[in-house]
Formats: sequence, C-alpha cells, structure tokens
Amino acid sequence: MLTVEKLKEYGADVDKGISRCGNNESLYLRLVKICIKEISADALGEALKDGDLDRAFNVAHKWKGGVNNLALDTIAAPLCELTELLRNKTPGDYEQLHRDILKETEIFSALLE
Repeated sequence: MLTVEKLKEYGADVDKGISRCGNNESLYLRLVKICIKEISADALGEALKDGDLDRAFNVAHKWKGGVNNLALDTIAAPLCELTELLRNKTPGDYEQLHRDILKETEIFSALLE
C-alpha cells in the first residue's frame, strides 16, 4: 500500500506535492498512483521505438508536468533531461534515459503494492 512515509523514504518531496494538492494527502496519493500507472503503460517506449520523436516529446512532456507537480523528483530528473533532448531534437541516448525512467517507475510501482 502506498503511504506518505514510503514516498518520503524513496526521495519524493511529499510535503511539496501535498501542498500542491491543496494539502489533501489522500488526493496526492491518488494522483501519484495514477501518474505511476500511466508512466508504466510505456507509450514513451513505443514512440521512441517507432522513431516518432514528436510523439515521444508529447508523452514525456505530459509526464514531466505530472511528476514535477507531484514532486516525484527521482523520476523527474531523467524525464526532464529526456524531454529537453526531444524538444530540441538533440541527438542523445534516448533509450538509456528511457531505461532510467522505467527503473524509477518500477521502484514506485513496488510502493503501490
């Protein structure tokens, strides 16, 4: 079961995230669950595999907003980096950043159980 304590242990800035949810802890936890499940759906990986950088950017940008608003900093770091590379269509190791994002979402997914 996901708890504030588990998120804090993992490195989320829970106080900031809860404040952005009107100090509603249950709303915050609900939104974290939705965000993690959506990232785990892996639309980003499909877009990268297809070479569709515009679609990959749109997915990454959407997720970046969510994880930043929820203060899920460990996922936000590689996601922000990937988003900026995709925004500028800068050559980079998109796949490694994608793997880093998936690794972090797997850890968060384990917290949901």
